Amino acid sequence: MGSNRKGKPASDLEHLVMRRVGRAIGDFHMIEPGDRILVGISGGKDSFVLMRMLDMHRRRFEFDFELVAVMVDAGWDREGARRAVKMMADHGFEVELLERKIQQTVDQKLRPGSNPCALCSRLRRGFLYDLAQERGCDKIALGHHLDDFIETLLLNLFFTGQLKSMGVNMLSDDGRNRIIRPLVYVEADLLVHLVEEYGFSPVDLKCPHTTFKREPQRKMMRGLVSRLAQGNPRIRRSMLAAMKHVRPGHLMDTSLHKPW
Repeated sequence: MGSNRKGKPASDLEHLVMRRVGRAIGDFHMIEPGDRILVGISGGKDSFVLMRMLDMHRRRFEFDFELVAVMVDAGWDREGARRAVKMMADHGFEVELLERKIQQTVDQKLRPGSNPCALCSRLRRGFLYDLAQERGCDKIALGHHLDDFIETLLLNLFFTGQLKSMGVNMLSDDGRNRIIRPLVYVEADLLVHLVEEYGFSPVDLKCPHTTFKREPQRKMMRGLVSRLAQGNPRIRRSMLAAMKHVRPGHLMDTSLHKPW
C-alpha cells in the first residue's frame, strides 16, 4: 500500500483508524495551528502507524503543523536501530537517529534485582524532553494505543490503589513539554492488521534484559482483558467509554466530598 499525497485512506481499515485518530485529536485538542510536534519512533508497529496517521492528517487539516520524527538509540542494538530507520525511510518517512549512552548508564546505575526497563524508559523520556526543546517542538507524540491505556488503568487499580490511566494531552513532569497520544481510541489488533496492509515489518530491537521486557503484572492485565473479551468482544470499547465518563460523586476521593 503506497502513501497517498492527499491523505486519502487507501482501505476501509486505514479509514477506520484514521477516523479514530482524528476524533481523538479533536476530542482532546491535541493539535493546534503552527504546532511543531516531535514524534517518538521505536521501530515497532505503534510508532509507525502514529507517524503515518499524523502525516495523513497533516495533509488534510485546514491549518499547518510540522512533524519531526526521531528515534533514540539506547545502545542495546545499534544495527537494529539503523534497520528501523531505513524501514521508515522505505515507507517515505525521514527519521533522525540519535545515539545515546543509555545502555552504559543503566549498567552503571542499576541496582541488583531491579528492573532495567524502568530506568531505560526514564532515560529515554528525559532525552526526548530535552530534544523537544532543542528542536523547538511544542509537543511530543507517543504511540500508546487503547490496550496500553486499559492495561495501565487496571495496573493502577489493582497494584497502586489509584484510579488513573495515561494522560491523553498532558503537561510532562518537567513542566516544559506537552505529551499527546493520538492512538488512544485504536485497539492493538487494528494496528497489527494495518501494518500488514502497509507491508511494514516492525523491528524488534534486541536487548540483553529480555526477562524484564514485559513486567509480570502488565502481562497479567493483558491476559485478563483478552479472556474477558472472549465473552464480550466490546470490552475494550466499554472500558474506553468508562474512562471518558467519570462520575466523581460515585467514588470515594475525600478531596471531592465537602461537608453540607
